Amino acid sequence: MSTLPRPLERLTGARLADGRVVDVMIEGDVVTAVLEAGSLGIGRPETTLELDGFLLLPAPAEPHAHLDKALSWDAIRPPMGNLELAIASWRAHAAEMTVEEIAGRARTQALRMLANGTTAIRTHVDILHGADPLRGVRALLQVRDELHGLLDLELVTLASYETPVADIDAALEAGVDAVGGAPHLAPDPVAEVHRLLGIAQSHGVGVDLHTDESLECDITLDVLATAVRGWDLPVSAGHCVRLGMLDGPHRDRVIADVLASDVGIIANPITNLYLQGWASDVAMPRGLTAVRALVDAGVRFAAGADNVRDPFNPLGRSDALETAMLLVVAAHLAVDEAYAAVSTGARSVMGLAPAGIEVGARAELLAIRGTDLVDVVANACADRYVIHAGRLVAASETHTEVATPALSPSVLHAR
Repeated sequence: MSTLPRPLERLTGARLADGRVVDVMIEGDVVTAVLEAGSLGIGRPETTLELDGFLLLPAPAEPHAHLDKALSWDAIRPPMGNLELAIASWRAHAAEMTVEEIAGRARTQALRMLANGTTAIRTHVDILHGADPLRGVRALLQVRDELHGLLDLELVTLASYETPVADIDAALEAGVDAVGGAPHLAPDPVAEVHRLLGIAQSHGVGVDLHTDESLECDITLDVLATAVRGWDLPVSAGHCVRLGMLDGPHRDRVIADVLASDVGIIANPITNLYLQGWASDVAMPRGLTAVRALVDAGVRFAAGADNVRDPFNPLGRSDALETAMLLVVAAHLAVDEAYAAVSTGARSVMGLAPAGIEVGARAELLAIRGTDLVDVVANACADRYVIHAGRLVAASETHTEVATPALSPSVLHAR
């Protein structure tokens, strides 16, 4: 029988990303001490976790998920291709979905992410076309209730320009946390930006828009940033692919607007690398936002997995270390910058309290077997302990056996 979740008071012998080996004290959901290893002595076994051989990190947070779409690839079997094909495939399938189906896939996906270390998820949820447009909303509200205490789950509407304001209002009144949509897909993207911002203001909630998710669309990120200047509500923009295609001076002007308005930017490398560039048969563009320039400018920056095994991305391992790895190889971030984008940076963009191995921080932690940060991002060992709000909520242990190779006579003689 599982003993999880299990409250923890002591983590002992943990290696940190800076090389220190420490003991950590936790009271409730807060880190209260970080001491030299061996300082705490022997604690109660039921509230102590020995972490010799493990790297202790701030837990990942997922700033841009689509739990209502996740794991639908096998049922849909869509053609591989660009954003337009993915949208068409999804809409055809969505017309027949039930609340139970959506909730089942979403629950499975959220728990897979939790097992790999993600303790907070922001998920967009479609306001569907046709009859009963709030099926997805009801499904994800159900899953949020079920998973309460295991992870933090935030819901954002995903409305199209065809979605009636009344349906968005109804989703927010039902318990969805923030307003989202995809203005770049509207006939008048600027008008759609302002429509969605107006809805958010009327409800006093934050905004997280899919923004400029194309290599060639008109830029609207500057419109968004200018419109929310001086807001006291949280604002973020996901994808922002077009920003990565602008010339340097234009890009830098837009980034200055983003910084002045403190808009958080969320890159989604695996999905944008998959969906963008299908029309290019030479010098294929990367399909990413201007990651390096954003980070260097000091913009609050996060990265997410976005879609996992659905028409928008047939792959994905439900592991933030995959996203971090792609930021290194496709966006040229340093490994520590990449991990920050999927952990502390993601929490900042999501408006969550700081977490990590510091006194006063939330005890949202991932312990993963490995020697240092490069090792764990490279190898993504499955041996992990996941701590949410000071409680052990997931534990994974692997066993590997490999045959011993036969040695040649010359090697044996050398020995």
